[in-house]
Amino acid sequence: MPQFETMTPETSETITRGDLVEELYNQLGLSRRECKTLVEQILEEMSAALIANDSVKISAFGSFLVRNKKERVGRNPRTGELAAITPRRVLSFRASAMLKQKINNE
Repeated sequence: MPQFETMTPETSETITRGDLVEELYNQLGLSRRECKTLVEQILEEMSAALIANDSVKISAFGSFLVRNKKERVGRNPRTGELAAITPRRVLSFRASAMLKQKINNE
């Protein structure tokens, strides 16, 4: 299984699709095109599941799920005026216990 280089807070940056492709290329020895296709297929499968209102669970990492928010009344923070917030679907992520432990260096 590929092991991605751990980033420290001093060197933290956004990991992009390209970074994932490059790391798979370095770890697995597949062509860059095959690695790009693999990353795209995984992300497309995850997106399709979430669009279908299914959750996506990745062992030892966490779960992505879609929640339905009801219509509600909110306030404009600048003016204090009441404003209607329309119903919508939101994506949430819940980290696994194992990932939480890793984040906290336990």
